[in-house]
Amino acid sequence: MAAERVRVVHVITRMILGGAQEDALLALEGLRAGGAYEVGLVTGPETGPEGELLSRAREAGIPVHIVRPMRRRVSPCLDLLAGAELRRIFAQTAPAIVQSHSSKAGVLARWAASRAGVPVVLHRIHGLAFHPFGGKIANAVFRTAERLAAARADRLVSVADCLTRTCLDAGIGRPDQFVTIPTGIETAPYLNAPPGLRARVRGELGFEDDDVVFVKVARLFELKGHEFVLEAARKVLDSVPSAKFLFVGGGPRREELEFAARKLPPGSVRFTGLVPPERISEVLVAGDCLVHSSLREGLPRVFAQAHLAGLPVVAFDLDGAPEIVEDGRTGRLVPARDVEALAAAMVDMAKDRSKREAFGRLGRERAIERFSARALVRSTDKLYRKLLAEKGLRAPPELELPAGSD
Repeated sequence: MAAERVRVVHVITRMILGGAQEDALLALEGLRAGGAYEVGLVTGPETGPEGELLSRAREAGIPVHIVRPMRRRVSPCLDLLAGAELRRIFAQTAPAIVQSHSSKAGVLARWAASRAGVPVVLHRIHGLAFHPFGGKIANAVFRTAERLAAARADRLVSVADCLTRTCLDAGIGRPDQFVTIPTGIETAPYLNAPPGLRARVRGELGFEDDDVVFVKVARLFELKGHEFVLEAARKVLDSVPSAKFLFVGGGPRREELEFAARKLPPGSVRFTGLVPPERISEVLVAGDCLVHSSLREGLPRVFAQAHLAGLPVVAFDLDGAPEIVEDGRTGRLVPARDVEALAAAMVDMAKDRSKREAFGRLGRERAIERFSARALVRSTDKLYRKLLAEKGLRAPPELELPAGSD
């Protein structure tokens, strides 16, 4: 008798356009396409100016359940209601595996899954709610919640080793609970870019052939560090007048940042606003170097995207940055908040085209191997099979990923 598909439910607080959401969706799409799993998605109702991925999940045929009380902000009454609804969903659908993403959903889903008797419970760590820029009381609450929730998980799946170290230092989980699976990215748009795409997109954005375009892809939001790039830009332009700066993304800081950018020479800074996810590859292919100055990251997904586009990366040396960017070989890493060092690294990249191209080639080779959607799905399937075996449960049929599913 052929093995039956295994039922898997992923839970995430909200399906906005973001790295954690894209990662979860790619895993679900791949697991479903491979024929070994019956997948489902549970999420809250919130959207935001970043855009949303819920419609894509539905178009892919993934059953979606909206838990109305599940919101990003802490709200004891709503959180209790959301936890109770998650428990009912798990009891009714009887999944063999529940995997959560994001802090709020992670805490609630692990509690609900353990109470509902779900055999295998995992949590995927894309980032952490506590961080050096958070309030003392809030950080203490988040650490305590994560410690309690970790006890209800069979595995804690980090996107980067730095997140595992941070958790263990904070007393969250045991070393044997952690496994690292890097984020997944659809590589085809980067590797199969049509001839002339770079020139066309640069023309649409108003850039000349000899401009050196630094691209920053991030929400226009607190802690994303756009102000550091704007401050460094003044110094870069003194040495490289042909430098240009492209800010990709929407958010509440746009008006403030556009005002600051007016102090720079006219036309040196462009704001695209919100860009659909399928166009991120086009924007990156049109650039010359990614610059990233966020003060809080897990594993910066856009670093891998930039490398797939053949771009070097200049970034602050924190969190998961050195797990993707090799300083002096695929990019430059500088101390956080050090605008002088950031500007110097950007000038170095801007003045040396051969270095940019060499760094970009090596970065692409490594990114193809580590960060494809296929690698994410294969690693997730392998972990699921291991955990099912540990619980004495049947394995699903062999995963058969269709060609071109990277």
